[in-house]
Amino acid sequence: MAPGVRLVQRVSSTRTFAKIAPHVIPALDRAVHRLTRGKVLLSAQMLPGVILTSRGAKTGQERVTPLACMPEESGDWILIGSNFGRDAHPAWTANLLKHPEAEVNWRGETIPVRARLLESEERERVWKAALVFWPPYATYQSRISREIRLFRLTRRDS
Repeated sequence: MAPGVRLVQRVSSTRTFAKIAPHVIPALDRAVHRLTRGKVLLSAQMLPGVILTSRGAKTGQERVTPLACMPEESGDWILIGSNFGRDAHPAWTANLLKHPEAEVNWRGETIPVRARLLESEERERVWKAALVFWPPYATYQSRISREIRLFRLTRRDS
């Protein structure tokens, strides 16, 4: 692992990062993604990322959220609702629970997906893989009492 990645992992595990990042990183990601017409996602320089377009759980309005993801060999994506180790579940997780049909922009391509909350043994297996993928998730989980939600996004017919 490159020294720069280890440094980013240490920084991203701090409480200060958890307070600042949710306000800064998504805004930068959206701006760069828009300026490059979907070709670049700034945060994806460290972790793979998607732009999730879902319907709001309460409003039904379209919500666009840049997120880190864990791509799977099957072509599915895992989304981890860590919220940088903050107490509340991120809003996008409630959106997917209420409206599981969504879209992701992956490397400039818009793909219709269906989200499914992972539970039980399947969740545990994927959680272990997520900790290998990005170790700071363990720090996030240790700071909070809620269980971090994991979703599998599967392609659906458009």
